[in-house]
Amino acid sequence: MPKHPWPRTAVLAAALALAGCGSPAEPVSAPETTPVPPSTTTTSTTATPTVDPYAGVALIDRVEWTEAVDGARLLVFPAQAGRKTSYPGSDERAWQEVVTAAPDADSPGMRDQFVCHWVWARLVQPNKPSWNLEPWRPAVGYQATVDASCNPGGPER
Repeated sequence: MPKHPWPRTAVLAAALALAGCGSPAEPVSAPETTPVPPSTTTTSTTATPTVDPYAGVALIDRVEWTEAVDGARLLVFPAQAGRKTSYPGSDERAWQEVVTAAPDADSPGMRDQFVCHWVWARLVQPNKPSWNLEPWRPAVGYQATVDASCNPGGPER
């Protein structure tokens, strides 16, 4: 693991101070340290784009409500731009496209299912034609939705 140029205690102290966790009477200060020179090794990472390459382009092709044995289901069909983008905040822009097309979808559980598909299903099944969002699934929070493979409350029937 690469060594950070800042000691952990300094980072922790700064984080506590920025978060407002330090007492006003006792300000948090970092201990005196000797700076560590930056590492000379390089690593290759995919850079996050600084300009949205898909600005003004639809991320969602269409949405379609359908009925299944277990209840209503919203099929979300991502556009090619939606399948390819890695621009920060693109998930929220895509979600807004979904709720504009299907206002009844705007609920915390449906949003968590959508973001789970946006983040994980695009990696695992990049060519899956549509993502299924079900309003009958319980709203359990994003992490529990991810833990349930985007399907809290059990598999589709």
